[in-house]
Amino acid sequence: MPSDLLPAARPASRPTAAAPRGPTRVLGVVRGRTLPLGRVVAVGGLVLLVLYAVLVPVLVPVDLDHVDYVTGPTPPSLAHPFGTDLAGRDLLVRGAHGLRVSLVAALAGAAGAVVLGCLVGATCALAGGRADRWGMRLVDGVNAVPHLLLGIVVAAALRGSLLTIVLVVAATHWTQTARLVRAELLALGSRDFYRAAVSLGLTRRQVLRHHAAPRLAAQLAVALGLLVPHAVWHESTLTFLGLGLPPHQPSLGALLDLGQQALLSGAWWTLAAPAGLLVAVTLCLAGSLAGRTGDRRG
Repeated sequence: MPSDLLPAARPASRPTAAAPRGPTRVLGVVRGRTLPLGRVVAVGGLVLLVLYAVLVPVLVPVDLDHVDYVTGPTPPSLAHPFGTDLAGRDLLVRGAHGLRVSLVAALAGAAGAVVLGCLVGATCALAGGRADRWGMRLVDGVNAVPHLLLGIVVAAALRGSLLTIVLVVAATHWTQTARLVRAELLALGSRDFYRAAVSLGLTRRQVLRHHAAPRLAAQLAVALGLLVPHAVWHESTLTFLGLGLPPHQPSLGALLDLGQQALLSGAWWTLAAPAGLLVAVTLCLAGSLAGRTGDRRG
């Protein structure tokens, strides 16, 4: 074959690293990479919020049921940085307890949603045929109903408790995880290495353990993190509506309900404190994971 018919070999070009985009990026310490400044701030804020929710109830042990109507609502000061509510209770301590309860409920509910979505998605992908079609119709049916409306129906049917919040979040947020797992397993079945592994005699369980599980682990971790701020809002909304946690148990939703009632008397800080915590934890959770998903796309 004449040599002039062969395509000319192109010189190998070395990949160039993308330059940092001005002051919006800072030097990272993980593998020499640059990390977005917003993600660093979000992760730092999330760490501070978790420390606040964990350490304040330990360092400042108070009786949450104790009331002091003589003191009444006082604005923020050095003695009470978040002020006190209508019953004279310190909102700094109650906010820490409420944030901890809301985060625990959101994490448990999001974990339940991920597990349920994995089961449904894996069953649809591995069974195929009629089971796959009916499973996807179930996913479409759940998605057609607004999550908040479905959560109100489930919470109204059950007695308000922490377990009820977990079940509501898990029952209304599993559909996206099911679609993710199903799509990943179906894509895996068309890959060449999957066919080669099957031809070598590997069982389906071995292929799933060695190939599918590592690929799904990182995606499910991101999906779990993205569900947590959404679950925090659901817990707060249901408790604010009187369908979630009982009133004596502090949570962000219960504090918002009490703050809304005290707002008419001019005690604006009773609503500002839990609302600020709710917005802060949502922004920190979403910001810390936004950089993670962006790195994975890149």
